[in-house]
Amino acid sequence: MAYSVDEMRLGQAVFAYLLEHRELAFDADKDLYRSYTDSDVVQYLVQSQAALCRASVARYEDVIYLIPADDNYCLGFSKSELKRLFCRSAGSESEYCLALFAILVLLDTFYCGVGADPKVRSHLRMGDLQNAIAEYLQRGTKQYTEEEQNEQGLLFTEMAQMYESLKSDEKLSRKKSTKEGFVYGILRFLQDQGLVNYIEADEMITTTKKLDHFMQWHLLDKANYERVMHCLETLKRDTE
Repeated sequence: MAYSVDEMRLGQAVFAYLLEHRELAFDADKDLYRSYTDSDVVQYLVQSQAALCRASVARYEDVIYLIPADDNYCLGFSKSELKRLFCRSAGSESEYCLALFAILVLLDTFYCGVGADPKVRSHLRMGDLQNAIAEYLQRGTKQYTEEEQNEQGLLFTEMAQMYESLKSDEKLSRKKSTKEGFVYGILRFLQDQGLVNYIEADEMITTTKKLDHFMQWHLLDKANYERVMHCLETLKRDTE
């Protein structure tokens, strides 16, 4: 198939913008946005370039996103990079898993609804998130024996012990050795990725339009739901 010079130029321009910003919103650049949405050829060229970089392109409402594949450490993050961000200098596997688990708890707390709009709340206090993490860990350790945890790779007991080993600090310490500092580091990472807003003065967490789109149209579709929520789905039951 032959493409015109203008089509190739527009395809490269859109992809370059996505590489730099990770998203292209209608309000940010109307002309460039329309050059993608109004042309099947430009869409094909952009998606082909993304595929070569182990990524995909998706449009949710009025925003086009560049989404790295799970193993794309060039556009995304490697495990070692995330460990450096989330864990103390001697970060263990259980500490790394705890950080990822805390993110799942945050997502589940905001998006545990059903139907067209899964979002059930507009904001969440940091203290409530800390309590939710502790509650889910407690439920997990009660529901699964250590043998079952080892068989299924669930590490609830190890994560609970790690979480309890973190000190509490009413002054909201930023040290990773405290619960507040550990959760703060996670929130700052999510904020840097444009997924949440953390208002430190009010200790308030809100989600962004980007995360709302990603959860509603990507992570919570039928193809991805079970993979994302596996660790949490059974913990919604009464474990008493």
